[in-house]
Amino acid sequence: MNVRTNLLLPKELVEEVDHFAGERGRSRYVAEALRAQVRRDRLREVVEQTAGAWAGNPLWKTSEDVVDWVRALRAEDRDPWADHR
Repeated sequence: MNVRTNLLLPKELVEEVDHFAGERGRSRYVAEALRAQVRRDRLREVVEQTAGAWAGNPLWKTSEDVVDWVRALRAEDRDPWADHR
């Protein structure tokens, strides 16, 4: 369900959005940008809430172990939020 809303945005920003999305695609473009930002905000929130939860984990004996694990995760081609939609 879509909800009509009224936003005040800088004119220059709207002009840039219209350049890329076209005036008829403005709502979709803005919705996609907001969806991406919300995903980033959720991820940041979870990271902050769980910071230190794995401290002392025996799987990661050195900082290099952690770096290798993070690189392997980043190499995966998947959306971390795909299961939560």
